[in-house]
Amino acid sequence: MRLKLFILLFFSISSLSFAQTMVTGHVFEKNGNNEVPVIGANVYWAETTRGTSTNNDGIFSLPWPGEKARLVVSFVGYEPDTMLLSSPQQGLVIALNQTKELDEVRVSAREPGSHISRLNPITTIDITSAELCKAACCSLAESFETNASVDVSYTDAATGAKQIQLLGLSGLYVQMLTENMPDSRGLGSVYGLDFVPGPWMESIQVSKGAASVSNGYESLTGQINLQYKKPETSEKLFVNGFVNSSGRVESNVNSGINFGQTWATAVLAHASADSRKNDHNNDGFLDEPLTQRYIFMNRWSGDLSPDIFTQFGVKILDEERSGGQATFNRKKAYSEQEAYGIAIDTRNIGAFFKAGYIFPNDPEKSIAIVSNYSYHDQESLYGHRYYLGTQNYLAGNLIFASHFGNPQAHKYTTGVNYLYDKLEENLSGNLSGIFAPNGSRTEKVLGAYFQYSYIIPEKLTLLAGLRADNHNIFGSFYTPRIHLRYSPNERFVIRSSAGKGYRTPNALAENNSVLASSRQIFVSENIDMEEAWNYGLNVSSYIEIGLRELTINLEYYRTSFINQLVADMDQSAREVHFSMLEGKSYSNVFQAEASAEIFRGLDIVAAWRLNDVKLTTKNELRQKALQGRYRGLLNLSYSTPLPRWQVDFTAQFAGPGRVPDTSENPTTLQRDKRFEAFQVFNTQVTRYLRHWSFYAGIENIGDYTQANPIIAADSPFSEYFDSSMIWGPLMGRKIYFGFRFAIDRT
Repeated sequence: MRLKLFILLFFSISSLSFAQTMVTGHVFEKNGNNEVPVIGANVYWAETTRGTSTNNDGIFSLPWPGEKARLVVSFVGYEPDTMLLSSPQQGLVIALNQTKELDEVRVSAREPGSHISRLNPITTIDITSAELCKAACCSLAESFETNASVDVSYTDAATGAKQIQLLGLSGLYVQMLTENMPDSRGLGSVYGLDFVPGPWMESIQVSKGAASVSNGYESLTGQINLQYKKPETSEKLFVNGFVNSSGRVESNVNSGINFGQTWATAVLAHASADSRKNDHNNDGFLDEPLTQRYIFMNRWSGDLSPDIFTQFGVKILDEERSGGQATFNRKKAYSEQEAYGIAIDTRNIGAFFKAGYIFPNDPEKSIAIVSNYSYHDQESLYGHRYYLGTQNYLAGNLIFASHFGNPQAHKYTTGVNYLYDKLEENLSGNLSGIFAPNGSRTEKVLGAYFQYSYIIPEKLTLLAGLRADNHNIFGSFYTPRIHLRYSPNERFVIRSSAGKGYRTPNALAENNSVLASSRQIFVSENIDMEEAWNYGLNVSSYIEIGLRELTINLEYYRTSFINQLVADMDQSAREVHFSMLEGKSYSNVFQAEASAEIFRGLDIVAAWRLNDVKLTTKNELRQKALQGRYRGLLNLSYSTPLPRWQVDFTAQFAGPGRVPDTSENPTTLQRDKRFEAFQVFNTQVTRYLRHWSFYAGIENIGDYTQANPIIAADSPFSEYFDSSMIWGPLMGRKIYFGFRFAIDRT
């Protein structure tokens, strides 16, 4: 038993990239008694191509090269500054002086809040904290309002559960990562988007298509990797408060503390509540559930020596969610309730550990171990049905990075990883109409991978990887993936990719919302792994227009399924069938996007996406139900100099789509077979002061909502009750106000 435990712990170590010893600092210009951040300053190691730029607060973070080196900081119109560092340092304070030749010329720039990485061979959108502040970003679910690639919508009209879509497909096919560690799997995927507070996030990376084999085999359409605030760069103190007209109140606090030059810690806390009962369409059901949510995180980082580093932390969550009919009272015994109620209590605890070693004689060679664990417990009531689920998840990787010959041209990473995932489900109460095997299962997967990179700096990158995994239920399988990036010049980049992905589906754990319906539920006894190929082509062009730059991005992605668990609502208006695909299923997505600074301070992003998503249901290949044929986005952001004021406006355009047939229902309970196109408009105004910022905004300015989203809302215990036919907004206009207070490191 001890030997098994040792082996399990040894292999429970997973990560795409290695934690590295970091050098951090603050770049600013003295303006009287004020320190004005220099945004977009170049920070790099002399005589190398390794560098970065400062963010909107003048902060930078750069990996230590492993030996004594000269750090150069420069920006147009300022005298460059060079420092000789013999060891990694945090919290450097760098003041730049304007050059004498430009004494009467003021140069300023605003870094885009969202941009596609020019050097990454995988099409990756970097969403910075500046972008997240353009909207009411209270959670990860609300972080994509100004993003053209990721859609967020409700799964149903009763539970408040939200889902994302990438490349026209459900977020279940997107691998969710937290700092390159797999996360939000199974039970955690249903409500997990609400479990990440927006003010905690430092950035988000959205990768499209086949991903690196280092992170596993589960990415079918891409990855979303979120970065939390780091102990070494987090504010000394940050406080955020938020309130909106629907009754939501939220507060976030975080603090970063250094203990000498070796250890640093960050403490992050969140509390929120939705306390007002909203029923704007007067159907008797709450438009969104009442919630109480508390989240706490503590993380540490330590530089034990110039070559050895470690990180570890813990996160705890407790949420109480109540929905259903407005007359439902969860304090009353459920057996005595006459109202249709939804009660979902969630507890989650997670922990992670990272450690790495950089070889002193070869900084391009390193070894790292990372492990993360989570325990998720959900107790839920849907009318007269009870669903209890627990999940223990352990994932990890041992990864070694090195090179062949020239370290700048031939790099490779290789390693082994292990996954343990135990899901236990229990259904009770009124189970009439549910025909499903017990969904409990235990997964044990041991895998190995090798990934090679061939690089011609700034011109060509070839990234090819292969992994082999052995699954205790589904046996052995292989995952090949390849990416190619070619840039004939600095203004043109072409990327292509191809790769395979697999995923273990969980019918009820990942589709809890079907329980908030009277549809009969049929789940196949024989559920196999989902399997799909993904192909992609991306072209980015950067065009000079005077002193400004226009960025145009064109892309096409196709996902073609070999195996897929299909939730078929076309069999009957009163049934949903979960079974393996019999026929074709694919997604073709074309997107065009343009962004530019029109004039000083005014940024614009315009995008349009066509979705051709079809799958076989009821023995017929048809358009995916409840999804728009196209999506569009227009974002305007204006910031005054320094900045003092910022105004953001976002328009979202959703195309028409198909609705499952309801003709067998009584006439009054039938729905149109299609929904029409609609638009949603949001705006926000922000006022910046030295340590404070205040923001106010309006979501859904036009007050557009889907009419009659719940079928048979007046008789929820009848055979016709259905809250799953959702394609549009459920909440109307919201007005909100918030503030941020920050004391940065000096």
